[in-house]
Amino acid sequence: MKTIKLLTLGLLFASASTFAQQKLPDNFFLETLDNGLEVLTIEDNTVPLATIEITVRNGGYTESPEFDGLSHLYEHMFFKANKDLPSQEAFLERTKELGIVFNGTTSGERVNYFVTLSNLKLQEGMEFMNSAIRYPLFDEQEMKNENPVVDGEFQRAESNPVFFLFQDSDRKMWGDLYSRKNVIGDHDVILSATTEKMKIVQGKYYHPNNSILVVAGDVDHNEVLAKANAVFGDWKPSDFDPFEKYPIPEFEPLKKDSYFITENENAQTPIALIRYHGPDTRNDIPATYAADVFSFILSQRSSKLQQNLIESGLAMNVNVGYSTNKYVGPIYIFMVPNPAKITEAFAVLEQEMAQWDTDDYFTDEQLETAKNMLAIQDAYSKEQTSQFIHTVTYWWSSASIDYYTNYVENLNKVTREDIKKFVRNYVKNKPSVTGLLVSPDMKENMELNSLQAYLKK
Repeated sequence: MKTIKLLTLGLLFASASTFAQQKLPDNFFLETLDNGLEVLTIEDNTVPLATIEITVRNGGYTESPEFDGLSHLYEHMFFKANKDLPSQEAFLERTKELGIVFNGTTSGERVNYFVTLSNLKLQEGMEFMNSAIRYPLFDEQEMKNENPVVDGEFQRAESNPVFFLFQDSDRKMWGDLYSRKNVIGDHDVILSATTEKMKIVQGKYYHPNNSILVVAGDVDHNEVLAKANAVFGDWKPSDFDPFEKYPIPEFEPLKKDSYFITENENAQTPIALIRYHGPDTRNDIPATYAADVFSFILSQRSSKLQQNLIESGLAMNVNVGYSTNKYVGPIYIFMVPNPAKITEAFAVLEQEMAQWDTDDYFTDEQLETAKNMLAIQDAYSKEQTSQFIHTVTYWWSSASIDYYTNYVENLNKVTREDIKKFVRNYVKNKPSVTGLLVSPDMKENMELNSLQAYLKK
């Protein structure tokens, strides 16, 4: 998205909206303040509420190993003491006074913070968010107090053995840049976090010209812009582009197939995971749409993949997916094979994948059904504005708002040739990472020492 620098608020109203709304829905109003802060208003008068969200381009992809997890910790510290609310008690008391529901999330390529409150308290809500985003105190005792909360997230993740399967896969997928895809972080790094380190994160990424303010709900875009300018307009921008000064290193392409075994005593059944480096929104946007459509083709019960693996009894589940990212979106194949037919399931899966770029692997009806399923899913996600806003900011970070608002239109343009091109460029005969999750007993009974050797039996 281009930024618009204007000298006066009047010019901002007159000119910014003309440019920004060319491809946006009628109820979207996108502006950019003089300090670089993008302001998006999504008008929806269904209920008298407003959701205010601030999203920063930060997350796992900005983290070298010594900062692994600090974007995540920063998210937790956002809703703590700041200059205007100098204690956790004062912060929570203010949320009660305003009737605020608040939360935040950290993902690979964005961190977002959001509150929902009465639309009559829009001004107070913006001031509340302004204090938190600009003036955090990073009290070290509060950071220590927050560690049990972060630890709880680790424990919940680790209670599922599939977590370890993905962790092992990530280490092979991303190599020395593993921390750049490890969103939850390294617990030791989080436990040893200091105020100084948190201020380093703030100094790199927490600037208006690396952020977007989104206000969604029963609001008027003119009022939102005026209030945003009054509250956030004096937030000083950085004199640098964070991603030029602190560039994200490029992930090395996979050079060869690799195999691994994840052993976990809580595993109840073998689970397989195969992953590839897929397209990203910097270099191959058309392939990201083709990847989504093809994933939905393969998910249909009538697809050859489902028929030849699930209906045949070789597997209990098989799912193919793709995660859209700005920096290498991974393609994954998740399969729960019949424990008595693991090698057969892998062999049939390999046969299926070899046919993915053939003309008759799927029908025209399956192609159109996939597009319709995605359109329905998109429409359903927009039913609740206070939730839909998070989807919008995800795409602002990993692609652009335009990418998302024109998503269904571009899905409908995907052709059979586009899918074949995607398969050939990213899957067929390309290096992959293959893992199998088993319990110690399963491993012993299967005489499983090398996954690669086992699959060649």
